[in-house]
Amino acid sequence: MKRSRGSRSAKKGLFMLLAMMMMLSVLSGCGGNGENAGAGQKEPAGDNGKADSTAKGEKPLELTLMLPIFKTNYPKDGSPVAAKLEELTNTKIHFEWVPNASYADKFNITLASGKLPDIMYVGDVKASSFVNAARSGAFWEVGPYLKDYPNLSGAKEVILNNSAIDGKNYGIYRGRALGRNGVVFRKDWMEKLGLENPKTVDEFYSMLQAFKEQDPDGNGQADTYGMVLVKWTGQWASGFDTMKLWFGSPNKWGVQEGKLVPEHEYPGYLEALKFMEKLYDEQLINADFAVMDSSKWNDPVVNNKAGVIVDVVDNAARLDDKIHAALQKEGKDEPERHYMDVIGGVSGADGALHTLPTSGFSGMLAIPKSSVKTEEELKQVLAFLDRLNDEDLQTMLNYGLEGVHYKLVDGYIERSSDTVLLESEVEGLNQMLPFIPEDKAKQVKQTPLRLKQTDVQKTNEATIVTNPAEALISAVYTQKGSQLDNVINDARIKFIVGQMDEAGLKSAFEVWRKTGGDELVKEMNELYASGGK
Repeated sequence: MKRSRGSRSAKKGLFMLLAMMMMLSVLSGCGGNGENAGAGQKEPAGDNGKADSTAKGEKPLELTLMLPIFKTNYPKDGSPVAAKLEELTNTKIHFEWVPNASYADKFNITLASGKLPDIMYVGDVKASSFVNAARSGAFWEVGPYLKDYPNLSGAKEVILNNSAIDGKNYGIYRGRALGRNGVVFRKDWMEKLGLENPKTVDEFYSMLQAFKEQDPDGNGQADTYGMVLVKWTGQWASGFDTMKLWFGSPNKWGVQEGKLVPEHEYPGYLEALKFMEKLYDEQLINADFAVMDSSKWNDPVVNNKAGVIVDVVDNAARLDDKIHAALQKEGKDEPERHYMDVIGGVSGADGALHTLPTSGFSGMLAIPKSSVKTEEELKQVLAFLDRLNDEDLQTMLNYGLEGVHYKLVDGYIERSSDTVLLESEVEGLNQMLPFIPEDKAKQVKQTPLRLKQTDVQKTNEATIVTNPAEALISAVYTQKGSQLDNVINDARIKFIVGQMDEAGLKSAFEVWRKTGGDELVKEMNELYASGGK
């Protein structure tokens, strides 16, 4: 096609007009909505760090999250709930699920590799690997930014202090009830055997004994035992930390004449180990407690093999739901009946209750600088974590999608009985929830058991045994903590299973002192005397 003829000046004017239009187009493309950003680029944040997710055509924020999982089945990338989360937050999310029992090892391996996700769950905030990494600048200090977000600004000061390193917060804590720990057990077994809820250590022992010897499931076979214990994120059995307090042991550190003393030097700690040895000898606990994966913890209770778990009290209702679901499939369920019960604990020789508190949080969500490189990107990630605390996302990540994974009945959640569906599409996603400033999610119907759980948690707060060294960060422990913990953990396992006597146990405690324990005690007392400074 031939071009129209015109004057030289007309052509020049046309070229200038086209040039101006192109320039305006380029400037427009460089504007704040980031439409022309490359794949995977984190867009600049707007006010309060929140990316304008309503801007037309804005590229989703790409995030990789590394989280623990407690089941062998778990939500995959892009599965229904995950996809809805992406839609509501304008994100593209990849989940790196790690079995909880091996999470500590995987965390250290990932940290050493330098190839870190955008958001990384930290189970032990005071672990030497994380403390060293935080101090070296590997993670963002988020404390100064929290005030800019409607939910995160409500973080509790006491929990921020408990989760801090050198007075600084290197992640978003996952809030938990302070009096959350207790004892959950099969209520139907207790009723069948005519037992009352235990109030003392002796009665607790008698309950375990009855669950093994008196055929509580009524199948005529000797195939039950008392209590399930499991390996728990690198430790040998989680229930011991609760039960040791019943015997007068302190919570990690005690105070004598104004000085910190490690728990294993208290007589009550040894008495607790002797009690565990007795339970093992009499087969009242599972023989594989030191290696049993925590993802299988609930199975023996649901499958009528064991009757007790010493853990968080809210596990009672979850177990109750699973037992109901299993019985429904067999056509044997009694919908109005509770198969589980819960107590805060039992009293020891002094007649008092002693409860293991949480620190007010269960790990934290840390943001590595190697993957989230700029302050603008950090603000976007914090905006995402802030958004997770809104009621709709707390509800969705806890229970799934309405009409698929649950239905609302009189304003309460009624979950699907399809446990496979829940495991593959919902369970585990709540591991990313900070619950700051509080749990706002819609709740399941407040049955008598759930109401009792709440009462027990509140009552427990009056009997908690605090760790006086909770907020202290030791350089010695940072360097030698894993080695020192292994000395104690190995010794107590060997003592319980009969591979070590009391003299051998005390020799192991001496090894602990000589391999860094004395240095740790000295430093911790210096920190304690100076108020942690």
